[in-house]
Amino acid sequence: MQAARHVVCALSGGVDSAVAALLLRRRGYQVTGVFMKNWDSLDEHGVCTADKDCEDAHRVCQILDIPFHQVSWVKEYWNDVFSDFLNEYEKGRTPNPDIICNKHIKFRCFFHYAVDNLGADAVATGHYARTSLEDEEVFQQKHIKRPEGLFRNRFEVRNAVKLLQAADSFKDQTFFLSQVSQEALRRTLFPLGGLTKDFVKKIAAENRLHHVLQKKESMGICFVGKRSFENFILQYLQPRPGKFISIEDGSVLGTHKGWFLYTLGQRANIGGLREPWYVVEKDGTTGNVFVAPRVDHPALYRDLLRTNRVHWITEEPPAALVRDKMMECHFRFRHQMALVPCVLTLNQDGTVWVTAVKAVRALTPGQFAVFYKEGECLGSGKILRLGPSAYTLQKGKTKPREATEGPGDGPTL
Repeated sequence: MQAARHVVCALSGGVDSAVAALLLRRRGYQVTGVFMKNWDSLDEHGVCTADKDCEDAHRVCQILDIPFHQVSWVKEYWNDVFSDFLNEYEKGRTPNPDIICNKHIKFRCFFHYAVDNLGADAVATGHYARTSLEDEEVFQQKHIKRPEGLFRNRFEVRNAVKLLQAADSFKDQTFFLSQVSQEALRRTLFPLGGLTKDFVKKIAAENRLHHVLQKKESMGICFVGKRSFENFILQYLQPRPGKFISIEDGSVLGTHKGWFLYTLGQRANIGGLREPWYVVEKDGTTGNVFVAPRVDHPALYRDLLRTNRVHWITEEPPAALVRDKMMECHFRFRHQMALVPCVLTLNQDGTVWVTAVKAVRALTPGQFAVFYKEGECLGSGKILRLGPSAYTLQKGKTKPREATEGPGDGPTL
């Protein structure tokens, strides 16, 4: 008789990963739970939030009667995720640490630990996502190291795995998985891919997992927690005072402590002004932040962006894009925003221009443009440059203002 398949499940101390582990047990697999500690932080009461999550994850393993391991990747997290986060802010971009964490920590460090140290046949997480493989096919995958090249040999991975959106479109988390390697994806199970969040909570309630049901959804950046973002980031980056300048008439409206504290589209709290103003452009040379007076000001809307080299999940790059140099698909750059129809244009270095069918509010350098086609997540690229705003185009020329160009008007990024 064949020994039970061994699946190592990442446990966060929350309800989703707990139910994922439970469902794997029900399928008859030998399951091991692993809690990752990636950040040393204390909440406002001096309690380490990771310790509480770790206890909750351990209790899940006791209830399910499965082995429990705790690993610490604080150093790797600092080097691969947090340093990138600070570096992006210093460049005036707005990073997405969740996407980077999945790429480097969960689907590289954890994946290799599970396979190499714990002898896993497959790994699992509580993400709401699916792949094109059935469980049995996942267990048949061999460990293939993919060659690193700009355009990999198309025939080198047979049966490449697709990343597919979850059944619960509101909870779908493929956005956060859009930089995961094919190597890890082909050995990963997503037990919640076909379920709704409500059903997952029901399963938890019926299986003595009440302690994870009470917990609030984790939102926001894990290492910032409930602290003021400005106070947090100024612990690591030097203040760089600059001015708030009206995009319309160039008048100075106030001052700030650093252009990196602001992201495009956000409300700028300018002292002494009752009306809300919104960040529309930033100038790294002078540190000035350009603002506009309305949440729907045309300076906030753009229909063109350029990414860095795109990480394609299945096919690098998709055959249609190579053949035609252009491809229609959809994209989003924030989790849960509506998908935007677009046309991709492939550049020789593997980067793409993305032209949205209609102008999009607050496209943000540093965020990832994640591409979709017919329920499949194709991959993603980091937004590095923006085309001109609708306001700039309406004017037909840039109004005279300080000599340098903002990120939207030229290759300053």
